[in-house]
Amino acid sequence: MTREAKNPVKATRRSVAVLEALFGLGSARLTDISARLELSDSTVHNHLSTLVETGLVTRNDGVYRLSLRFLTFGEFARSQYAVADAARTELAHLAAETGEAASAFVIEDGFGYLLEHERGATDLPLDLYPGKRVPLHTTAFGKVLLADRPDEEIDAILERHGLVAATDGTITDRPTLLEELAEVRANGYAVADEERLRGVRSVATAVRNESGVAVGAVGVTGPTSRLTLDRLRGAVLDAVTDTKNVIELQLAYS
Repeated sequence: MTREAKNPVKATRRSVAVLEALFGLGSARLTDISARLELSDSTVHNHLSTLVETGLVTRNDGVYRLSLRFLTFGEFARSQYAVADAARTELAHLAAETGEAASAFVIEDGFGYLLEHERGATDLPLDLYPGKRVPLHTTAFGKVLLADRPDEEIDAILERHGLVAATDGTITDRPTLLEELAEVRANGYAVADEERLRGVRSVATAVRNESGVAVGAVGVTGPTSRLTLDRLRGAVLDAVTDTKNVIELQLAYS
């Protein structure tokens, strides 16, 4: 896990805050960014000017946005995870077989990050896309990844990020989460029932390397009306398990 910097640079942190503000706003004028960060226009302008100069931000008619350089960085970062390439084709098959959205997640810095995604036949706006970051305790994918970590790492993640509620169904106390993680280890899969988005369920299982370590999680997400608990734990889980088996073979022999 990432640790606190021993000698943090305040200017760098502010530049990152500006980038995160732009990510949240989509595109914005100087005054919008300043208001969001509660900083002076002059301070934010200095950071924006430097970011524009380095090509990380673009400016058009006074409106700023993140540049496509982040797409270059993002694709390179994703390529560092072998499970991304192995999962791409198999997720398309999984989405076609189940009719639901199929995804592959990995864990980094105590969060779950979506690496690959196939929408399937669903038109439900799931807010899922490559690069999406989610709290681990709110999704089936995250719980699978969290369950594979040693106890001290789980404690460190929970201490750092907490158990923030996304919906009324989110697990927000540590004993309940730890009990569920024990069930995940015993069952080999995890379920999230309206824990990140209302009306949405997911099921996921771990993708393991030859040493038995979880290097990712694959699974399916869909509306509760279609992804009933019986179907989720039956035919859908079978399809997810088959998919992860194929991905593991590709990782082992690629």
